[in-house]
Amino acid sequence: MTDRLTRARTTGVLAVLRAPSPELALETAEAIIRGGVTGIEVTYSTPDAPAVIKELIARHGDAAYVGAGTVTTVEQASAARDAGAEFLVSPGTLPDLTRAMLDTGAVVMTGAMTPTEVMGALALGVDVVKIFPASLGGPSYLGALRGPFPDAPLMPTGGVKPDNLADWFAAGSVAVGAGGDLANSASIAAEDWDDITARAARFASALSAVRS
Repeated sequence: MTDRLTRARTTGVLAVLRAPSPELALETAEAIIRGGVTGIEVTYSTPDAPAVIKELIARHGDAAYVGAGTVTTVEQASAARDAGAEFLVSPGTLPDLTRAMLDTGAVVMTGAMTPTEVMGALALGVDVVKIFPASLGGPSYLGALRGPFPDAPLMPTGGVKPDNLADWFAAGSVAVGAGGDLANSASIAAEDWDDITARAARFASALSAVRS
């Protein structure tokens, strides 16, 4: 475990948050945190994502691990870091963008699926390789990547659920990204915060069981 990855490992589950407005993003994040999941990845699919990140950090400080997701431009990386984002996540690994993300000093997680893409991300020096969409191969695919990359910090996103969380960690995940099964779009649209909190509680319980 490197110092840069301590927070990601400790947090375990990063909620991939996509919301139609900053206000709903904040409400969703609060509901998730109430449920016991403290890793919040505010994606740039959310309007004014940097403002959401800044407000969450102001409210929760170190009690939450807050970063930016769906980072696709240098400007987005810079704005998120200026807002206080501790980590930056991109769905893919573009060399120029990745270098700019690394230059911010934030923990950098960039997407890959194939062994060649994993090699490319590692060569650029990313902190975590985001295996995406992980639902295509499941935990067995991530486990297979452990053969040629036994020490690579891998984080699956896509297809992660409470009932398979243990399988992902057994396959060697450093952390997991949870999207629709946690920050559920229908529940966000309905402003059903109790459902979001219950979903987060199931993830938190599953993570606790993995670590017990």
